[in-house]
Amino acid sequence: MLKENSKHIQLQYEGFLKTPLLWKKDAVFGLTQFEVNSAKTTQFNSFKKAEIRLGKRVEQFSFFTFQQDNSIEILAENIQIQDGTRTVGEIDCLLLKNKQPIHIEIVYKFYLYDKSVGNTEIDHWIGPNRRDSFHQKLTKLKQKQLPLLQSAHTKQYLKKQKITSEEIIQNVYFKAQLFVPLTELNNTFSTINNNCIYGFYIFLNELEQFNNCKFHIPTKVDWLKEVQTSSNWLNHAIFKERISTFLNEKSAPLCWIKYPNGKTQKFFVVWWDFIDS
Repeated sequence: MLKENSKHIQLQYEGFLKTPLLWKKDAVFGLTQFEVNSAKTTQFNSFKKAEIRLGKRVEQFSFFTFQQDNSIEILAENIQIQDGTRTVGEIDCLLLKNKQPIHIEIVYKFYLYDKSVGNTEIDHWIGPNRRDSFHQKLTKLKQKQLPLLQSAHTKQYLKKQKITSEEIIQNVYFKAQLFVPLTELNNTFSTINNNCIYGFYIFLNELEQFNNCKFHIPTKVDWLKEVQTSSNWLNHAIFKERISTFLNEKSAPLCWIKYPNGKTQKFFVVWWDFIDS
């Protein structure tokens, strides 16, 4: 990985900041979204480590965002809950908002809409490589991550902080970029925040219709960024060759497209068109 400069990281942070919450209030599974007072975009200072993967990067961006809100005081980040020498789980963030203790789990996802999966709108949102889903993540939050607060091991930790689990409320900070089939681009969805729809996804055999466009394949940490018009753009033939390498490895990359009129958009090319509906 090339060493990142501050401008590069700032663009990731700004893309993260502009990503909407996946739903509003407590509209999904009774999980309440944590809302931060909107503030002017500030300069992200630095990561705690030189190289940091996407998930941990999102956590650091979230903590920094919380710190910009004067009503918030972060008490602890990434709390490892121990049973002796064994780690039984982790609490992402414990903070005070207007003096109210809140436990927050942080999530940032990329989901694609596939009607062949499950029976409900929530079921249809899956990961780009079909290894995870919105429904699975919600279930994990409800059954594993949030209940960790009530475990005896967590209560021991809280006792040291002079807080009881009974006075803590629980929220999620769940952001996402969503992608739909080309035919669904103008559709609206009832469960999710439609502002999260960033673009579309296609199979390799659908790429030909974009043969007069330019393309870019960002690194995974740059999936957070908004499309950068100053990128190194590839023509259709070179892009198709490079994207085929990903697909042969059953990896669906996020890509950027620039149309002849200059408009840009995010999209995925997926490898799983052979899977039976």
